[in-house]
Amino acid sequence: MSSTPRFTVRDLAQVAVFAALIAALGLPGSINLGTSGVPITLQSLGVMLAGALLGARKGVLAVLTVIALGLVLPILAGGRTTLTSLAGPTAGFLIGWIPAVAVIGWLTYRMLPRYRVLTGFAINALGGIVVLYVFGIAGMMLRTDLTAWSALVANASFLPGDLIKAIVTAVVAAQVHRAYPALLSGSAAPAR
Repeated sequence: MSSTPRFTVRDLAQVAVFAALIAALGLPGSINLGTSGVPITLQSLGVMLAGALLGARKGVLAVLTVIALGLVLPILAGGRTTLTSLAGPTAGFLIGWIPAVAVIGWLTYRMLPRYRVLTGFAINALGGIVVLYVFGIAGMMLRTDLTAWSALVANASFLPGDLIKAIVTAVVAAQVHRAYPALLSGSAAPAR
């Protein structure tokens, strides 16, 4: 008997829906601010929602699905592919989606059964901003000639929008977890 939890058909359907949501949030395109080469997109909202609603395992799988599909389809914001993103200053942000969704999913699971908006906001900000920015800034430093401070300053303009995304995610997650209290039960639990 395997100790690795298996994905059910329902789990895989949820993963597919959230992968599609993340891809769809790239359709409005992107807005470039400054000279950092990193655009404002709605896809990080999808990453936060995947973690807060699906948990770490399914959330990571949804993000990996988007990244894999992006190898052959231009589904990232601005019509970019995964390889285009990895070749530019956005590489760290794309890679950062994985630990960001994992942190949000794991901490959300630990908070349940009662989802609290303020705690959820803090979790979303930790994973979707702090963790994501750490990877994003590291990627910018590797792909450009920016110092850590310059990369941090270049990303400061994204902070208000990302805080709004964290709030929206917390409000949506509170409603969804209230309506479906068993959404994360069992399937988000860490393997033992």
